[in-house]
Amino acid sequence: MAVVVVLDMPGMTQAQYEQSAEKVSGRPGPVKSPADWPVTGLISHTSAPTDNGWLVVDVWESEEASRQFGETIVPILRDLGVTDVQLRTYPVFNVVTR
Repeated sequence: MAVVVVLDMPGMTQAQYEQSAEKVSGRPGPVKSPADWPVTGLISHTSAPTDNGWLVVDVWESEEASRQFGETIVPILRDLGVTDVQLRTYPVFNVVTR
């Protein structure tokens, strides 16, 4: 079953987000394709600044794929000084893409 994962990261900057994206993909610049992720199963990725940090909303094919990616991204975030990650996971009811 697909899941939506919401990561609210108070205090995270755009620079830290960009650094994390480069570490995830292993190349400079923003992540542009699900193929850039080190784990298969990503359906969509959206990020945005908030009033106090950064927000990421991912849709994964399964909770297992999401968990596997978490094993990659959490250490990267910690290395960048992002320690306050508020994570929520929800089962997907519907996905619409362009």
